[in-house]
Amino acid sequence: MTKLLIGFAKKNKEVAEQRTALSNLSGWVCIFCNLLLGFLKIVIGSLSGALSITADAINNLSDCASNIVSLTGTKLSNKPVDKEHPFGHGRIEYISALIVSLFIFVMSFELAKSSINKIINPSAVQFSIWYIIALGAAIIVKLWMAFFNLKLFKLTDNLNMKALRQDSLNDCIATLSTIAALLISKFLHFHRADGIIGLGVSVFILISGIQILKEVISPLLGEAPSKELTEKIKSIILEDDIVLGVHDLIVHSYGAGKIIASADAEVNSDEDIFAIHDVIDKAERRILEELNIIICIHIDPIRVEDSRRFAMRKKSKEIIKSFNSDYSLHDFRLREESGKEHIFFDLTIPFEDNIKKEEIKNEITKALEKEFSPIEFTVNVENSYI
Repeated sequence: MTKLLIGFAKKNKEVAEQRTALSNLSGWVCIFCNLLLGFLKIVIGSLSGALSITADAINNLSDCASNIVSLTGTKLSNKPVDKEHPFGHGRIEYISALIVSLFIFVMSFELAKSSINKIINPSAVQFSIWYIIALGAAIIVKLWMAFFNLKLFKLTDNLNMKALRQDSLNDCIATLSTIAALLISKFLHFHRADGIIGLGVSVFILISGIQILKEVISPLLGEAPSKELTEKIKSIILEDDIVLGVHDLIVHSYGAGKIIASADAEVNSDEDIFAIHDVIDKAERRILEELNIIICIHIDPIRVEDSRRFAMRKKSKEIIKSFNSDYSLHDFRLREESGKEHIFFDLTIPFEDNIKKEEIKNEITKALEKEFSPIEFTVNVENSYI
């Protein structure tokens, strides 16, 4: 069924259109399933008098609202660029996923409130094997929906699909708990079980909502790109020997498939400026064609003909790497001031090392000045954006 639906959604569509089609497919399929399950559980809840089943039905109906939000978010995120939003509307996807997580919070609160009331005022529930069979079928449907949305998330990288998958798994737990409540109430005559289990489910749902919220907020705030992506960008820029190094790579995401980047490319200052321009221009085009990233590469000239300075720069890099392979330097400058030679450069360290920033700076400066005495060093410590 999953393969058939995905194949139908992708049929006769360009690659760029397939992501939208699959996102819409998720929304419509989930709306249909949630309406069906919600109606089924309302009927069972009314006949049995079980609060946990009625709450589960309301949960399914609220999921329909979440699905509508996801569909709307997908539609709005695909609006073309305009004067006010030159980078498109892709981040609307994150906002719609945020709204879905808020729906989960509301559902958790309402379920907890009803469950506490049922614990305080317990009442017997009606039992039927057909209720168990119907609820078991509902679990199977929700498990399929979880698998379906996980598959779509892997194909689209749409966070809404991930949120809907988690929501479907939550529903499986909730429905399984209502079955347990029916069985306990029937065979153990412990009528508070309905409320106690409902309260436990509400806590579980709240925790999953918090997890989803964290995953959604991160890209909204602006998270670091993957190491795989940054290494690929660097490898393309460094492919021509005219480029000696890359630093200050910054990557901004404006939603799936909408990425803007910038970087500094170190080049030999003696090379022909037009040759350098051609190499950089070619790298920018390749990154756009292969990675779908718009990048602006700044040229950072280095005096390679000064063999002494170049050798000192190389040795300084080796010393810095001996402290930590993730450390790097750039903008290496050798000047003479008041009859003394002085070296200035920028040292890039990971964010997690900021707590000992001054210690790192002092230790590296001491090691360099020992190696190149009597030259003095001024080190500016900064963080990488990747």
